[in-house]
Amino acid sequence: MNNRNILINKKCIPCEGIGKSFTKKEASEYLKKVPNWNLSDNGKMIFREYSLKNFMSVVESINKIAEIAEREGHHPDLHVTNYRELRIELTTHALHGLTENDFILAAKIDAVFTV
Repeated sequence: MNNRNILINKKCIPCEGIGKSFTKKEASEYLKKVPNWNLSDNGKMIFREYSLKNFMSVVESINKIAEIAEREGHHPDLHVTNYRELRIELTTHALHGLTENDFILAAKIDAVFTV
């Protein structure tokens, strides 16, 4: 089972039970499990950008991501630009940094685009 599949099979935990966010070094290690994502310069956010076929493809993708986010209780920041570009940003808002939840959600979002 690859690293992404291991993350897909996990469930996000409530932020109150996490304790503290990852250091930049810890985040860099976790990033290897979701190789298409990028780490922000300050190490407090991961992001990925998609260029989709058209605006409706973006909207459909956002709806799928929203369903996953609601199930997980962990929510990304979603940005649409140029009508077909989607940028997804993940951070654990309550802790102002990254936790395993962000990488779990990243893996689950990747699965939306590989189906």
